[in-house]
Amino acid sequence: MTVSNPVEKVAYLVVFHILFVLFVWTYWKSVFTLPIQPGKKFHMSYADQERYENEERPEVQRQILAEIARKLPVYTRTGNGGIRFCDRCQLIKPDRCHHCSVCAMCVLKMDHHCPWVNNCIGFSNYKFFLLFLAYSLLYCLYIAATVFKYFIKYWTVSHEIQFLFHLLSVSWASVTLGALLLSGSEGRGCIFLGGVSWALWVSTSC
Repeated sequence: MTVSNPVEKVAYLVVFHILFVLFVWTYWKSVFTLPIQPGKKFHMSYADQERYENEERPEVQRQILAEIARKLPVYTRTGNGGIRFCDRCQLIKPDRCHHCSVCAMCVLKMDHHCPWVNNCIGFSNYKFFLLFLAYSLLYCLYIAATVFKYFIKYWTVSHEIQFLFHLLSVSWASVTLGALLLSGSEGRGCIFLGGVSWALWVSTSC
């Protein structure tokens, strides 16, 4: 069972490749867009660093940080009300800024370090990461929707084992991986790429 209408064939291929290109493009941008550090105004000067490091009293250190941060747009505080300071990068942390131990740097508006894209998700690539998840979900749903009609036809018209295996493989990959995206599973990126690649390989070889 194949698509016989040429207009339907073209429509399927156009939509499929548009979603595929958008999916690959946003994944590429999520991986290769470098995270951004806070600006220079959040870094301590050499004199302030010496004054801070030479001071042994914690309360005086907090006062030094408060003086430095007085002119900075910083509103988030630590649990004890102090200024958020990174002793590794020697800077005052802006709101939603966190130090990533994997990237060894403070990342502006850091959300998390994603092992599936091997990059920090933050200010520079947060949009691309969300678009990647959205296009991945649409990609899965589109594959499931276009295959579903032929899955039903198998039980009513054809009973070829090879055809059934083809339908089950593509349906399983698209529906399962789409469900993983909806559930927010952390392994969605790696599983999605592997599963869809396997499904596409099976679809072309059957």
